[in-house]
Amino acid sequence: MLRSRRGESLMSGNCFAVCSDNEGYESSLELRKLYLRLTDPSAERLELVRVVDESGEDYLFPASFFEPIEISEPLQKKLLRAD
Repeated sequence: MLRSRRGESLMSGNCFAVCSDNEGYESSLELRKLYLRLTDPSAERLELVRVVDESGEDYLFPASFFEPIEISEPLQKKLLRAD
């Protein structure tokens, strides 16, 4: 099973999102880039979203900066595959 650096399963309850705004976070977020979005109810209550960057670390950003997208399970597995 695929897991984040924090030990969470990457397939259960998580989804992908596209960055649609990066104002104030230009060095951290790339516009139009696909990010793995981790489920984090505490962050969501604060209108934040937890996303994983290319280093495998996860960070909190304003939820309004991302648009969730649906990706088929076979494609999710390919995107999450460890090389």
